[in-house]
Amino acid sequence: MASTNRVGVASHYAKALLDLAGERQQAPAIAEEMRGIKEIVDGTPSLSAFLRDPGISEQEREQMLQRIFANRVSPLVFNTMRVMNIKGRLGLLAQVAEQYQELLDEQMGKIEVDVTVAHRLDPETMELVRQRVSSALKKDAIVHQYVDESIIGGLVLKVEDKLIDGSVRAQLNAMKRKLMNAAPQQS
Repeated sequence: MASTNRVGVASHYAKALLDLAGERQQAPAIAEEMRGIKEIVDGTPSLSAFLRDPGISEQEREQMLQRIFANRVSPLVFNTMRVMNIKGRLGLLAQVAEQYQELLDEQMGKIEVDVTVAHRLDPETMELVRQRVSSALKKDAIVHQYVDESIIGGLVLKVEDKLIDGSVRAQLNAMKRKLMNAAPQQS
């Protein structure tokens, strides 16, 4: 429950930031800043621990924000971080960045799609897959390619929480199940 609550809180901050960025026509630029901040937080375990540590005072965190981020990020992002600090939510900074990107993608009609194939696809084939997925979903698909030789051939699509398994492995397993179910029962 706690992690769901954290995502919900992060989502509220992300939505507020996106609303303000949209009003200022800065939404994509803010997304870049938030992506960079997420990389810094995720890539620096000591910073991540510092942001989450309840034993560190609001004033100490404010000083850290000033040292690291003042004049390096937009005033909108900096003020958001300061509000999060005042509310004791600075430990959610990476999740806010993630939620912001998801909300922006949704607003722009984009959707993340993971494509797993047996062998890396050439750029032309990947573009064809992207176009077909985009057309089927009626959204602009952002496709991430993964290679897993165990699927033998075909592809596996993961869109949000849905998995579409069009792999040869899945087809062979389905055929095996049918054959096993059709086999005469021994008495």
